[in-house]
Amino acid sequence: MLKKHSQFVLGCLFVVDLMVTAGVWLLAYLIRFHLGIIPIATVDAYPGIRTYLLVLPLVLVASAFAYHVAGLYVPRREGMFFSEIAAVIRGSVIAVLVLMALSYVIRLEPPLSRYVLAFFFLLNGLLLSLERGLARSLLRKARRRGWNRRYVLIVGAGKLGQRLMQRIEKNPWTGFKVIGFIDDNPGRHGKELHGVPVLGGTEALPQTLRKQPVDQLFIALPFDEQHKLKELLDRISDEMVDVRIVPDVFSFVTLNPQVGDFDGMPILSLRESPLHGWHRVIKRAFDMVFALFALFVLAPIMGIIFVLIKAFSPGPVLYAQKRMGMDGKIFRMYKFRTMEVNAEKDTGPVWASEDDPRRTPIGAFLRKYNLDELPQFVNVLLGHMSVVGPRPERPELIKKFRTSIPRYMLRHKMKAGMTGWAQVNGWRGDTSLEKRIQYDLYYIENWSLLFDIYIVFLTIFRRENAY
Repeated sequence: MLKKHSQFVLGCLFVVDLMVTAGVWLLAYLIRFHLGIIPIATVDAYPGIRTYLLVLPLVLVASAFAYHVAGLYVPRREGMFFSEIAAVIRGSVIAVLVLMALSYVIRLEPPLSRYVLAFFFLLNGLLLSLERGLARSLLRKARRRGWNRRYVLIVGAGKLGQRLMQRIEKNPWTGFKVIGFIDDNPGRHGKELHGVPVLGGTEALPQTLRKQPVDQLFIALPFDEQHKLKELLDRISDEMVDVRIVPDVFSFVTLNPQVGDFDGMPILSLRESPLHGWHRVIKRAFDMVFALFALFVLAPIMGIIFVLIKAFSPGPVLYAQKRMGMDGKIFRMYKFRTMEVNAEKDTGPVWASEDDPRRTPIGAFLRKYNLDELPQFVNVLLGHMSVVGPRPERPELIKKFRTSIPRYMLRHKMKAGMTGWAQVNGWRGDTSLEKRIQYDLYYIENWSLLFDIYIVFLTIFRRENAY
């Protein structure tokens, strides 16, 4: 019954999607030829709406094909809204490409206006996204009231199973309802964990599935009990229930754990940078544009700094230092020199400290306001660094940290940054390395372009421990 409900919902979405698409096609025509936004060269270039009405069935067929290919009609009960928006955009792109190809093959007269296709693409993506957002909101309200609910049984009442149950309870909009745990620990039988009963052990799981209204079976065994998995799956092989396995990745040191697919084979990634595909392109584009703009605007200030360093301290203006970047690669990071020449001759590689006597007269001011970092925009253009990311460290110091600080090397799964989440929160210089790693990994796991922009904004106003 629940699968029928799911198919019914997807069928309704399909109909509504095509209705929105039809409306957008006619709206694109009206904007192009009736609002006067873009001048029309001749009267002959002004087609009547009849031409676009005749093309409408072709538009709907092409769109239906495109939306199916883009994955808009698969159940997304557990999916994020952003993944659905991405599918909408893919569908709109495919639809326009198919329409352009068909119009070329069929040779429509008059040919379809490029402006109509452009307006159709932009408005279709926008309005379909709004429609899908509204549909999600209505479904969430319905599921919170018990409609289209799916009952869940969790095998494994340990930390992993309890964490799964809590995640499900925090997201009632999914329609999942946990009715019980199954666990082989007899001490848990008959008890409740966070209000959910432990119904028995795995040996009686088939009988439990027949007695309880279970739609989804989640197997959340801890890593040291994974040997039970085959026996458990054999035991329920004849049961008509959807089975899902929750891997105990929390037993390992992980970064952005994800499940992928390689030619039909599921692959679990334990350590993966969020920068792949379009994410990498977007971040690199932001870095290039921001760095070029910053160098252009700040050129006069950098010229003044150049003169002041020369005037107040003998020696080179720029200071190049080896740092470790993404994937452990070493590069030379550029800074305005703020220390006396050969400042580490007696101390060796150390961090700067408050009131550091090695600083030049102008160096303290430059370090306080992060002005010594400006030459690193050149590193950004060269691709060594990003505007935002974990601050790069010196290889000599990393040799000490990588064995004493857990998860330290995971910060190198993201390109090093001129500024970073740890830095704007005061974890820089001679401060807690554990806290710095915590903030760096949080940034990597939650990266977004808006997060980068927010950190850049904070960098201007926050200068804790800058010396």
